[in-house]
Amino acid sequence: MLAVAIATGIGVVALAACGDDPFAVNWTPAPDTVLLYSLARPELNLVSGFNFRRRLTVRIEDPESTGSWDMAVDTRGGQIVLLPPGALGVESWARIAPVPGETFESLNEAPADTLLYASDEPVPATVGTVYVVRTERYAGAFGTRCVSYGKFEPLEVDPEDGILTMVFDVSPVCNDRRLIPPD
Repeated sequence: MLAVAIATGIGVVALAACGDDPFAVNWTPAPDTVLLYSLARPELNLVSGFNFRRRLTVRIEDPESTGSWDMAVDTRGGQIVLLPPGALGVESWARIAPVPGETFESLNEAPADTLLYASDEPVPATVGTVYVVRTERYAGAFGTRCVSYGKFEPLEVDPEDGILTMVFDVSPVCNDRRLIPPD
């Protein structure tokens, strides 16, 4: 037993001496663009939802899609809106927060104030505004429950055609509000 404790201690000291965090997630920003269609369009089975962590578009009408998306797009009052799952009656941890006064490049951390995030109401989509999304919960390492944080900015908002094009990026780090990799 003593030998195991000594070996573990030596291993911890050796790792600390290297200066590397064995639990750190190394990631590189990878902004991408996506086009989503409003739920109000008459065609069926268009991609209206988005899963930020998996970087996947989702067909909201698909019965298997419940719990697999963080945001949907709709048209309300002649305006394109962003819908967290709760706005459509779907129980979820996903949330959306507009962050006015920031640019996509300058926004480095998701807001800590949970009152800034919409959970069950539409959020107007505006070109030039940056938004933060907190994703649906997922299973992390060692049995932890995680959410990821991402940012996005609408590049085109077309309520007449029911189209939203946005640039986005998301951190893969469990429960970390940083939107850029740590130094």
